[in-house]
Amino acid sequence: MKEKDIEYFRELLTKSLEELLYNANNTVSDMSAPKENFADPTDRASFEASRDFMLLIRDRESKLIKKIKNALDRIENNTFGVCEKCGEDISFARLKARPVTTQCIDCKTKEEAAERALGVGSLYPRFSVKRMTL
Repeated sequence: MKEKDIEYFRELLTKSLEELLYNANNTVSDMSAPKENFADPTDRASFEASRDFMLLIRDRESKLIKKIKNALDRIENNTFGVCEKCGEDISFARLKARPVTTQCIDCKTKEEAAERALGVGSLYPRFSVKRMTL
């Protein structure tokens, strides 16, 4: 991969990391603010649901932060853009679409097909449904 491409991804990943860390810091600040008192239980439930949703988003962002840090480590180790499964180069287009990826499109497609076949990672694992007759 060309040095200018590496720099492009380094800057992109660094900016994304900074933004995610900023959002996480704001969430922590907001959650440590004094609690509001709600006269109406519906308002309280709405507030709690909104807060739970924000925590879910931040949890997903936390996982993305780890992936970004790993990608930045791969840049430093000169392994960024190399598929961890087959060792081939990951296409620029794939890296541009998903800079934290560790696999080329062929290896990722095969992995996902195998997972689908086994029902791994699915909310609804494969099961058989018998047709009921009256």
